[in-house]
Amino acid sequence: MSVPTDPLALFSVAGKVAIVTGASGAFGAVAARTLASAGARLVLAAGQADALTEIADDCRARGAEVETIAQRPSDEAACAGIVAAAVARFGRLDILVVASGKNDVAKITEMAPQRFLDVMDANVTQSWLLARTAGAQMLTQGDGGKIILMSSARGLLGHPAGYTAYCASKSAVDGITRALGCEWGPTGITVNAIAPTVFRSPLTAWMFGDDDRARTTREGFLARVPKGRLGEPADLAGPLLFLASKASDFYTGHILYADGGYTAG
Repeated sequence: MSVPTDPLALFSVAGKVAIVTGASGAFGAVAARTLASAGARLVLAAGQADALTEIADDCRARGAEVETIAQRPSDEAACAGIVAAAVARFGRLDILVVASGKNDVAKITEMAPQRFLDVMDANVTQSWLLARTAGAQMLTQGDGGKIILMSSARGLLGHPAGYTAYCASKSAVDGITRALGCEWGPTGITVNAIAPTVFRSPLTAWMFGDDDRARTTREGFLARVPKGRLGEPADLAGPLLFLASKASDFYTGHILYADGGYTAG
């Protein structure tokens, strides 16, 4: 196949129907705004209704058609409802971005088993259920689709400060990504994951501060980051658009590390 005369068209998602779960969170909001600005039609799902309304209004101001569903992908029925909302409003589904999830930090001897299971449920089971439900719709349509899961550099690397649940959950997301990439490879459905390191968000905002604790923590972390800085939300927009568009048709089962080189060394 020759190089297209308009290579930028490979990155177009104009008119595509995309679901973004966890749309009110840091990565979900980036995904929603990026896809809205690129012309996709959106179904945004999140458990926080007020925050969901705010991000939906922002996406509409960017010219997108938006359906909202104040629902977390907590079980099979909830996932079915989210996908059904896309089909009912827009008639099909082209892109799924799973940005919902959670972390719970505690030393293993201080973490009750249920807390571990809650993280695994939010990050692993719900990703699996959403991919299963969205993939079934894409298989019925018969013309492929794009599934993007949310991993982390912690799916590859450990952490000394009580991350057993989170690291285990993101390693499992990586496994789902690779397995589904193989399972659905012949169907035209691609399954990939974005794996960031520390990015600016409400949870990490303190690391960007000027107090001694922030500076000490940040400087210690940046010593491991070849790019020499922490991540910004805009650093996730490009990888997201690539994996959501035709540009990534030959990429599946891939973990894309958005980490400034952190995992390279």
